[in-house]
Amino acid sequence: MATRDKLRDIFTLQGELNDGIFKKQGIRGPDGKVLTMAAIRKALERGESGPNGLPNLWLRNYLRALQSEAAELDQELLWKWWSKDRIDLQNIRVEIVDLMHFLTSLALAAGLSADDFHRLYTAKHRVNQERQQKGYSKKTKDENDNKGIV
Repeated sequence: MATRDKLRDIFTLQGELNDGIFKKQGIRGPDGKVLTMAAIRKALERGESGPNGLPNLWLRNYLRALQSEAAELDQELLWKWWSKDRIDLQNIRVEIVDLMHFLTSLALAAGLSADDFHRLYTAKHRVNQERQQKGYSKKTKDENDNKGIV
């Protein structure tokens, strides 16, 4: 039995959800048609990457949503070390999944497929491993290693 590509499933499901939201909310692109994730990707392909472009708008929207979800997760975490409270692990897990929804939306709005995301993740992972092996610090940090990740 073949295993399913779970990351690809997540990207597909999130793209479908975003397109459904655009349709339900009547969100339209500059052409007057209902917006789709494909339209955002095509705008990227056309080089519409300026501050007023569709990709920038939706990257900003999804980043704000991601930040909001991160704040919700933060509210679930306990910081009073003297407290007898306990974390609500079920809700924390749901907030983490919400973060994944918006992280995936960001990736899609940046024109990344699940395969692209995996490729970039593993390349960046190697950079992070090398940084740790070299004794990573502000003094040794060099952003040039990030520039080679494509």
